[in-house]
Amino acid sequence: MTSATSPAGQPSPTEGAIRSAEAHSAHNYHPLPVVVATAEGAWMTDVEGRRYLDMLAGYSALNFGHGNRRLIDAAKAQLERVTLTSRAFHHDRFADFCTELAELCGMEMVLPMNTGAEAVETAVKTARKWGYRVKGVPDGAAKIVVAADNFHGRTTTIVSFSTDAEARADFGPYTPGFEIVPYGDVDALRAAVDDNTVAVLMEPIQGEAGVLVPPPGYLGAVRELTRERNVLFIADEIQSGLGRTGRTFACEHEDVVPDMYVLGKALGGGVVPVSAVVSSSAVLGVYRPGEHGSTFGGNPLACAVALEVIAMLKTGEYQQRATELGEHLHHELGLLVADDSGPVRAVRGRGLWAGVDIDPAYGTGREISEKLMDRGVLVKDTHGSTIRIAPPLVISKEDLDWGLDQLRAVLTP
Repeated sequence: MTSATSPAGQPSPTEGAIRSAEAHSAHNYHPLPVVVATAEGAWMTDVEGRRYLDMLAGYSALNFGHGNRRLIDAAKAQLERVTLTSRAFHHDRFADFCTELAELCGMEMVLPMNTGAEAVETAVKTARKWGYRVKGVPDGAAKIVVAADNFHGRTTTIVSFSTDAEARADFGPYTPGFEIVPYGDVDALRAAVDDNTVAVLMEPIQGEAGVLVPPPGYLGAVRELTRERNVLFIADEIQSGLGRTGRTFACEHEDVVPDMYVLGKALGGGVVPVSAVVSSSAVLGVYRPGEHGSTFGGNPLACAVALEVIAMLKTGEYQQRATELGEHLHHELGLLVADDSGPVRAVRGRGLWAGVDIDPAYGTGREISEKLMDRGVLVKDTHGSTIRIAPPLVISKEDLDWGLDQLRAVLTP
C-alpha cells in the first residue's frame, strides 16, 4: 500500500484527511486509503492528483458515471427553481416522476423515498398492511420470507433478518415476522410459505454476498409459487436494477415480473439519494394519508434527476452497453478461471457486474483491493477473498481492458 509523506515530514494530504476522518467519524466503514477529490465518467482523482479507474461505481449508484452531464444539468436547472416542498404540498415534478417510473416498471403506482434501506422498510410495511387489509391475515401474524446471505440495508428491522454476523450482532432485540430460507432452494421456500405469509422478499442477484446469481428457473419458480399462494413477490433491485445486468431489471432475464420493485442507488444517478417502491394500485392503494411518509421523499430535486435517469434508460443504450461490455468482462474473467491451479477460483455475475473469488493463498479480498489501488484501480472486497467488479456503464472498452490488465498483474505470482 503506497503512502506518501511530504519532504518536511508532515502528513501528506491523503494521510492528513484520513487521520482527521478517523479522529472525528464513527468507524462504521473501513475504506481503502484513497481520498477522492474530483471525478468524471469512470475516473476519479485523489487529493494528490493521482487518477483511479472506478470499478465499483458506488455499488451501482453511479451506473451513468461520475458527473454525467445530462444529470448534472438536470440537477442545476432544478436547483435554480425549487429543491424541497415536503409532501405537505404538491410540486410540478412529482406527477411526471411517478408516471414515468411506473411506466418504466410496467406498474401503476410509486411510493418515493430516499435511501435503499428506506425503500426496503417501505416494502416491508406495505406487504404487512396489504396482508392485513387485503389477504386477511390475522393482526400481528404477518410473515415475510427472505433469503439467507441477503443484504437489504442496515436498519434494525432489516438486520433482524440478516445472516451476516457483522451486520446483525449487538443490534437486538430483533424484529420478528421473518423466516430465512437458503437462496436458490425452491423446496425450502415452498415449505416456508404458509397462510400467514404476505411476501417473499429477495434480490434477483445477491450483490453483497458476492454477486450470486440464482440457479436457472429459480426466479420463475418463486413467481409461480407466490402467485399460487397469494403472496407478494418483492424484488429488491436496488443494486441489480436500472441497467446493471444488461436489462432494465435483473428479473427480466427470466421473464419474471414481480408484484413490487424496490429501487434506489442508480435512480438518483449518483447525484442525489432517490429510492422508490413501485407496484400495482391494488398493493400501494392500501395506504391512507398519514400512514407512511418521508420529509425528503419525492422532493423536486430528486424527481428532476430521477426523471432524467428514466429518460436515459428508456433509450436502451445503457442496457446494451452493459450487455456487450458484460459479455467481454465475463469472457476475460473466465480465462482467469480456466487454469485450475491459478489464483482465481470462480467468477459469477451478469452484465457489468462480477464477483471474483480469489484463492486465499494469493491474499484476502482487502489485500487484492489495496494492490489494485496502488495500480490505479478501485474495487471493493466482500466476504474474505472475494472482490466485486461493477464499473460505471459508461466505461470504455479500452479502460475496462486496462483495469483487467491491472487485475492480471496483481494476480501474477
